[in-house]
Amino acid sequence: MNNGRRGAGGALWAALACLLAAGCSAPARSAARATVPQDGTAEMAALLKQRAATVNPARLLFPINDRRAKLFEEQLQAPMRPGQRLPLEFAYARELLQAGQNQAALRAFDVLEQDIKAVSPELWEAQGSAIVIQRATTWLRIAEEQNCHQGNTPDSCLLPIRGQGIHLKREGATRAAEVLNALLDRDPKNLEARWLLNVAYMTLGDYPASVPRARLIPPAAFASGHPLPRFENVAKRIGIDVYGLSGGAVLDDYDGDGHLDLVLSAIGLDDPLRFFHNRGDGTFEDRSAQAGLPGITGGLNMVQADYDNDGRVDILVLRGAWMKTEGRFPLSLLRNEGGGRFADVTKAAGLLRFAPTQTGTWFDYDGDGWLDLFVGNESGPAAGTEPADPHPCELFHNNRDGTFSEVARESGVAVVGFVKGVVSGDYDNDGRPDLYVSVQGGDNVLFHNDGPGAGGAWRFTDVAPRAGVTEPLYSFGAFFFDYDNDGWSDLYVTGFDPRVNGGDVAAAYLGLPTPAARGRLYRNKGDGTFEDVTHAAGVDTVAPAMGLNSGDLDNDGYLDFYLGTGTPNLATLVPNRMFRNSEGRVFQDVTTAGGFGHLQKGHAVVFGDPDEDGDQDVFEVMGGAFQADKAYSAFYQNPGTANHWLALTLEGVRANRSAVGARITVTVSGPEGTRAIHRTVGSGGSFGASPLQQEIGLGDAAGIDSVEITWPGSGRTQRVEGLELDRRYRVREGFPAS
Repeated sequence: MNNGRRGAGGALWAALACLLAAGCSAPARSAARATVPQDGTAEMAALLKQRAATVNPARLLFPINDRRAKLFEEQLQAPMRPGQRLPLEFAYARELLQAGQNQAALRAFDVLEQDIKAVSPELWEAQGSAIVIQRATTWLRIAEEQNCHQGNTPDSCLLPIRGQGIHLKREGATRAAEVLNALLDRDPKNLEARWLLNVAYMTLGDYPASVPRARLIPPAAFASGHPLPRFENVAKRIGIDVYGLSGGAVLDDYDGDGHLDLVLSAIGLDDPLRFFHNRGDGTFEDRSAQAGLPGITGGLNMVQADYDNDGRVDILVLRGAWMKTEGRFPLSLLRNEGGGRFADVTKAAGLLRFAPTQTGTWFDYDGDGWLDLFVGNESGPAAGTEPADPHPCELFHNNRDGTFSEVARESGVAVVGFVKGVVSGDYDNDGRPDLYVSVQGGDNVLFHNDGPGAGGAWRFTDVAPRAGVTEPLYSFGAFFFDYDNDGWSDLYVTGFDPRVNGGDVAAAYLGLPTPAARGRLYRNKGDGTFEDVTHAAGVDTVAPAMGLNSGDLDNDGYLDFYLGTGTPNLATLVPNRMFRNSEGRVFQDVTTAGGFGHLQKGHAVVFGDPDEDGDQDVFEVMGGAFQADKAYSAFYQNPGTANHWLALTLEGVRANRSAVGARITVTVSGPEGTRAIHRTVGSGGSFGASPLQQEIGLGDAAGIDSVEITWPGSGRTQRVEGLELDRRYRVREGFPAS
């Protein structure tokens, strides 16, 4: 038997395998705002309910797997030839698994095996591995639900599993190990089975001692590159252990009390938004009912900004990703009304449109002091051919009155592709923010902001080939960050192919070849081009990442990053990965040392300091897309460091109010002399939104010499002096710090 994912096995197996794939100043501020009907929220809620009720379960792969299983069950009642029945039996069994009906799934896989063997024993011998993997996965799901979900602990699902993470109810993992060992007896080179076998033994507390030597993935493969102290997962203790599917997270001060609150979304069509108020003592209170958003459901991702310059941070909710023709959902613009309450103003703002998306970025592309919006839409299929259902990307220009006008085509940014990530940043330091667009299955795009063209329309030009940043071909999220602190924004792009499984990750850990997509780290050369330093910097590995963001774990002044990994496949139980930046030269994998190697699907990633102790913690939304693939969110609390820090909240006057795009240079003096630390105001990566407040590590600095802020739009540089270590300041454009 072979892997089953890449091989061919005739027309019948082809059908089964197919099923497996799853410079200028702003005008004076105006108090004028668009007239917003009081029923904007109710109108959106009704629209979302109507769209959810009319999706076609035959065409929507998730998150309505129970409806799909029922559909397949009904279809199996009709007489049909084996060539038709067997693929349908497989679809039915897998759908039961994805719906969480595990015992029924086991029975359905048994029936499928019997029927394939009766029709073609040689086909089963040649290509049955994939079905056996699904059966093992079902047993692992039973184990997870009985242990990690019903009795979630800080150690649950953390690679290598130990302590309270070891399963007390052992049947599920024991049966999975039996199934996988039997498969490896016949197919010893099956790396996916080998990976899952090691995970099963970990959950039983029998790793590595009881793993057959030839099948062991040795503990040394998971060793950390730096002795980072452990970050305990305290989500349950502080009140944000949300159990759910994949979704977005935005951490910021939404109720104006100076503390960072948390808003969460989830991909389920009926999943509500959740608002968690920061009590100011390191814990959170669920105030979703008071947030004023009944019926505002769904949303795989979110990103925040003060779009109307009223001093309150608003939220954009993005919907429909991966759903193809069934993903024609609206996005939601949630205007912050103050006091932790929001109103849906999507229609009034001119943003009501229907296209699948999970990614958008706020940036003031024309420097007028008002934030504009770029939304990356998905046009399927994902690769290779002309999209059958085109949804060009959209650029919404801020009209400065609470409304927007769509200008993508005239600006040259109406990309048509399966867009999975967009980020903005001024990569060439010319004072105008540029755009990077990650296209799944195609060349990625770097739009240089050219400024106004003939007739006054703002223009962008794709310079990705010249800049050297078109790869990887199978990509997902991205972020700009100055990892080497040289004042030029570098770029990280994740590698993501939905066909990747645990076997590809195992191959990378074992140093074996694999065709799986890998991320790219591009160092900005300062001349409009980038150098691919992925291998030299130590991040050339297989980590199929969806959520991602950067932050400073140890306050040394260098930005680290975290990848939320997984694929829709329930069998892809692979660790989320944390990489520590070692002085801007290389990155060290500190996943296991820090306790970040969660095996559930990782999505929105946020770095921030909601407990206000001066170091950045890490929050991550856990859970997948299929109905059964739920998990508890994680909050990794920073144990602290002796290094110093500075927190800055900027307020634009001529620049946009929340200062998105402002560049900060902190100059400090320490034992080894003077150094500069660079940051740019924004929420970070394309999947997960960190606070706009900048939390800056200063290492072993003895003092802060100065802070220079280059404000977006005008390009004016403001020098701030007299700041102290380990303090929080607010800086209003043109005024002293306070």
